[in-house]
Amino acid sequence: MSDDEGGNGGGGFSPTYDDEEPLYDDAEPEEPFDPDEENHDVDDIAVGQNPDQLLATGERGVVESGDPSAAANRGKEKAPKDKKIPPDQRTTTPYMTKYERARILGTRALQISMNAPVLVDLEGETDPLQIAIKELREKKIPLIVRRYMPDGFYEDWTCEELLQ
Repeated sequence: MSDDEGGNGGGGFSPTYDDEEPLYDDAEPEEPFDPDEENHDVDDIAVGQNPDQLLATGERGVVESGDPSAAANRGKEKAPKDKKIPPDQRTTTPYMTKYERARILGTRALQISMNAPVLVDLEGETDPLQIAIKELREKKIPLIVRRYMPDGFYEDWTCEELLQ
């Protein structure tokens, strides 16, 4: 006796294969992208670049900290530069929080792993996180911590100014 109730001799339960579907995607490029090729159309800004990385001009990156809702509302009334609190009027503590420390170490370790220049003597160290910890200990990390206040104003602290 067969499991097939119709007695056709086939399973009858598997879906039929539709052979009319194309084997390739029309939107797929004909030739694969070659990153070594010189004449590809890419903007001057690096595609996929981490915004926290060091800029080519030597400027420091900014690591944001504080109230995210205040950061989202920061451009409503005043221009962003008008909301910066001068260094002599800062009110927050000069101590780095554990969250800022984790963000800075992670950002710097990612930069080091992507061949950013190392700012301390390596002494045989190869782990990017350990190198970042050493840079933080020696206060050589070129990042700025931006702390947003509830009113939308912000304070910028360099890693050299913050105590650990």
